[in-house]
Amino acid sequence: MDHDDENGVRAPRYEGEDISPTSEPELRGWYSTGLAAEIYAVCGVGSFAPVTLEQLAREAGVLRSDGVTPCVQHDKSSKVFRVARAVLRSMSEREADDKSSQCIIRPFGREIATPSFALYTFSLAVLVQALVLISFSPVADYGTYRKRLLLGFAFVGAGATMAMVAVWPGIYLVASLLTITGVVCLGSTFVLLNSYLPLLAANHPQVRARSNGNLSDQVSGKHSTSPQLKLSTQISSKGVGLGYAAAVTTQILSIGLLVLLKKANFVSESTPLRFVLLFGGICWFLLTLPGALWLRKRPGPPLRVIEPWKSKLPIALQYIRFAWKTVWTTVRTATKLRQTWVFLIAWFLLSDAIATVSGTAILFARTELHMGTIPIALLSITSIGSGLAGAFAWPIISRRYGLQTKQTIIACMILMELIPFYGLLGFIPFVKSLGFLGLQQVWEIYPLGFVHGFVMGGLSSYCRAFYGEIIPPGSEAAFYALYAITDKGSSAVGPAIVGMIVDSIGTIRPAFGFLAILIALPIPLVYMIDVKKGHEEAVALSKHSGYGGDSTIRMEDYDHVEEFDTTAGLLRRSSDDDENQR
Repeated sequence: MDHDDENGVRAPRYEGEDISPTSEPELRGWYSTGLAAEIYAVCGVGSFAPVTLEQLAREAGVLRSDGVTPCVQHDKSSKVFRVARAVLRSMSEREADDKSSQCIIRPFGREIATPSFALYTFSLAVLVQALVLISFSPVADYGTYRKRLLLGFAFVGAGATMAMVAVWPGIYLVASLLTITGVVCLGSTFVLLNSYLPLLAANHPQVRARSNGNLSDQVSGKHSTSPQLKLSTQISSKGVGLGYAAAVTTQILSIGLLVLLKKANFVSESTPLRFVLLFGGICWFLLTLPGALWLRKRPGPPLRVIEPWKSKLPIALQYIRFAWKTVWTTVRTATKLRQTWVFLIAWFLLSDAIATVSGTAILFARTELHMGTIPIALLSITSIGSGLAGAFAWPIISRRYGLQTKQTIIACMILMELIPFYGLLGFIPFVKSLGFLGLQQVWEIYPLGFVHGFVMGGLSSYCRAFYGEIIPPGSEAAFYALYAITDKGSSAVGPAIVGMIVDSIGTIRPAFGFLAILIALPIPLVYMIDVKKGHEEAVALSKHSGYGGDSTIRMEDYDHVEEFDTTAGLLRRSSDDDENQR
């Protein structure tokens, strides 16, 4: 069923497959949905959401010193008087003991520092996100669920973001729940967008014109030069560029909105922040509409449901069971590929470090350097701009110095170590006496933001490409789903540990020591990976497992033999494997 006809159009591989050519409107719908999500990723999760959570908690919190005095005094004093009093309070707080002057809240009867509240929220959010991704990702590749889930997650996430405008300090826990919902929907949206990418490329007229219907190149490991992969990379790169451009534009508009709202002199400082999140949610909602109109359903292979008399589980639970078993089988297969699982461990640590550095830096700027919302938004723009520069610069640097992909990744990690080490300089008495260096002044965080963005511009592309060389051809979707789950799941660990450090010590600066260790841990793991050996092992496993097969999956098959369709992105294990293990 996989052979092309004389016009270069391949026959459907399974019943119901949509092989209609990828059109420009469909691509525009995909781009629009992606940049809509990217706006919230940068403007929401990357800057305004953590600041809003911390500010809401601060407005509801009290000083740790007496447990009674509100952290924020709401009054109708003149603006000049309020500014003068804030300056005096800031000076006195710097001289006082950090822990006694810390602002705390007591959710569920436990004392939590307000910066820790934001960190715990995002830690829980990415943990829930990982569980959701495991539960639906494989199922989304079957039937007509792909577009439904994509739009469902996007619209729910946009709605949760817009609902932040209705939250006030007295119900700050609701803000945490809404943020968790938004983060979960954001990650799920990106995963579903990625699942569209190979389908859009495979059905694109350019690929059809050059396709000969032969899948042997993919099995032999030559997939890296295929027209489909090249076009997929081009579409992905354009999507990333458009997403960043839209995020920067929205960030600039958000700063303008903040300036206007500041003039309104709201009693609560969190009010302008919540209106900015409302604006971001509206952008997410409106820019998803073209995807709803123009994206095709692109259904996957049918997923037959067990007959009711064969299982007492509801249909929904059967699908979830199928999804978890699919992921578990991918994990089992990954353990057979030593180079692959070593990289996944390194990626677990590295992605955790990336997420934790970003969140910690924003909260450090907010609480330790007392930066306002607009300077933090400018910091985000600085990081995005340097990220775009890094995306173009790292390939040039690699070619100039003859660096392999592995060496480039290690260079990026070493450069990222500058961020926590620079923050730790603030503990040295000589540096501390200078009054600058070691993140003692506001201006110092902007060069570090540039470094962070520049490094991310290299890591985001090189890690994904590096991983693609050591996974079995024909099982890319399953292994990239594992890659995404590792990415999202790991990000729950670092922020939680930083939150505990802040709660116990009373300041964020000691967390830089933990970050330095976290960034350093994956460096030797990446160094020890043999890419050539990993690629050969992956190709050998792909040949041994077989490529293709019946594309209709029965969930009841799990009770007898684990058999998966590689053309749908899942692994196929023959019954011979089970016999060999016995």
